Amino acid sequence: MNAVPTPASADLTGPTATPDADQTAADPAVGDPARRPRVMVLFGGRSGEHAISCATAGGVLRALDRDRYDVLAVGITREGRWVLADDDPDRWTIEDGHLPQVEDAAAHVLLPQDPTDRAVRVLGADSLAQAVGEVDVVFPLLHGPFGEDGTLQGMLELADVRYVGDGVLASAVGMDKHMMKLVFAGQGLPVGPFVVLLPGAYERDPQGQTERIAALGLPVFVKPARAGSSLGISRVDDLADLPAAIAHAREHDPKVVVEAGIEGREIECGVLGGHHGERARASLPGEIVVDHGKHAFYDFEAKYLDEAAVRLACPADLPDEVTARVREIAVQAFEALGCEGLARVDVFVTPDDEVVVNEINTMPGFTPFSMYPRMWEASGVSYPELVDDLVRLALERPTGLR
Repeated sequence: MNAVPTPASADLTGPTATPDADQTAADPAVGDPARRPRVMVLFGGRSGEHAISCATAGGVLRALDRDRYDVLAVGITREGRWVLADDDPDRWTIEDGHLPQVEDAAAHVLLPQDPTDRAVRVLGADSLAQAVGEVDVVFPLLHGPFGEDGTLQGMLELADVRYVGDGVLASAVGMDKHMMKLVFAGQGLPVGPFVVLLPGAYERDPQGQTERIAALGLPVFVKPARAGSSLGISRVDDLADLPAAIAHAREHDPKVVVEAGIEGREIECGVLGGHHGERARASLPGEIVVDHGKHAFYDFEAKYLDEAAVRLACPADLPDEVTARVREIAVQAFEALGCEGLARVDVFVTPDDEVVVNEINTMPGFTPFSMYPRMWEASGVSYPELVDDLVRLALERPTGLR
């Protein structure tokens, strides 16, 4: 595994060496040290990012070392039902524009109801529950509301089940662009100008709200406050188009954030939690280069359906001092929210090399072709090593207050 270049201001090196199988199996989170830890890969969900979650699961299912871990694939349908899912990674790929989804089944999955019991059960059509084995850690690969926003994390905490990724508070704040920006600004991180439209605010005073937004300058970007994968986002170059952009954003969330357009390059940086109290680590940054002749910005279609229109440059071609600044700010953003496990921090680098934080994503796209794993690949950490490191971080971490 190659070392990651380190800014002088922080220890942001790559993950430590992967332990051998015996060390992993003997983890204290596993009740029986003679067996392999069982990982529940959980995906799908009720948000508009259902298909992206399924695609992410395909990559993780393929990467998990079956000699080291037992794997249980569980999908959540668009209606919110938990079902046993196909463990075949090919089943969950996005191919030729086809978006995978979790289908309902007669048997539904039940999480442990007692903190002293790790057994997962399947409730059949006959209403009889049958245990399918204990689960040591859940790998929740859900994007958006009802999965990435702290709701699922709270349920797992109540059940006393370990899980990969960020806790309740970091997940909730990271999902809400309004609250996220307030926390970042409160911690002294550079954040661009923005306006928040609470439910009903625009309807009560359209002229006043339009004036507030006009003060940001044009263009502005109108976004759902609590959605991801670029869903519901519009670029507005003329205030006459503002009502339609707000309505489009509200198809995904009644709360809307309007951000001032910032001239600059779109740079991303992956952050990975530290082991045993060590500081989080930052990857080399990557850059998203969009063919603006086909897409006005990095929207859903550009991200997932029109690969030819987007170039992901990793590592990004930046001066060394700017790379160091991006990585340091990424870790500061991770720490500001109290993140654990993983996050992707998106920033703008302006023409005069200033770094402005755009947002943090506490469950970034995680297919092998997504930017987060690609940035770690460029930093010397392969996709399977990254998946394994995240599971080990979750097994090390207790539930509850920490």
